Amino acid sequence: MVKSSVHRTNMIGGGEVSAISVDVDKRSIHETNSLFWDTKGNDVLGATALPLYGAFVSEEKCQLFGDVSGKKMLEIGCGSGESLKYLGERKASELWGMDLSENQIKKTKQHLAACGLSATLICSPMEEECGIPKDYFDFVYSIYAVGWTTDLEGTFRQIASYLKKDGVFIFSWSHPIHKCVAPEDDRLVFKKCYFDESWYSVNLGESTLTLSDRKLSTYVNALTKQGFVIEQLIEESDDEIMQSSNGDFAKKAKMLPVTFIIKARKL
Repeated sequence: MVKSSVHRTNMIGGGEVSAISVDVDKRSIHETNSLFWDTKGNDVLGATALPLYGAFVSEEKCQLFGDVSGKKMLEIGCGSGESLKYLGERKASELWGMDLSENQIKKTKQHLAACGLSATLICSPMEEECGIPKDYFDFVYSIYAVGWTTDLEGTFRQIASYLKKDGVFIFSWSHPIHKCVAPEDDRLVFKKCYFDESWYSVNLGESTLTLSDRKLSTYVNALTKQGFVIEQLIEESDDEIMQSSNGDFAKKAKMLPVTFIIKARKL
């Protein structure tokens, strides 16, 4: 049932978009978002992958993974496989990936095969049981994908179950304050309440996506509830990357965080 019209910033570029507030229906959300990524997702939003964690933040600068040689890796929201390729080329011993979109899984398989790499790939919503082994992985990570979940605590519970004791979970997502602010007449203006976590749908071209903008504290509290200890929270953009970029988005990133990254360890 439609509630009301709202305005949001888009996930990557920060420009204002029209949105419709909607009721939560997990099955409907999964269908909408899987169709989005099966068809126009990469064309509309692009693909964010390691070594980048998002706009203006890189693994080369942050060094959150360190040496991954001989490590077992699972990616949540593997997209077209670029992040798995990045870690495979750094001698990870096993590559696993999951994604909501069958088309993204197909792209990942083809891309890794072309690079002489292989991975175990599973098509499933991240919050559901899907046959991934328990207490198995050294790293679980997600680059701009965790925010698509319809059940954040359930997703973190699943991820904790996949990790070995002392295993590491690293994820990045659009910073919630970035989603509240949009450029207007050479200024940055608040367009929505930071505390509003309601679900909404956005039409981007001929495609539709459905999301919720969660508070940073929501991510932190959900992690600690599932037995993670947070080792690092990164909000700063890389000055060198910003200096090589032009446009309003780079200007915005100099004023407020547009991406956040959390590194957490399973106790």
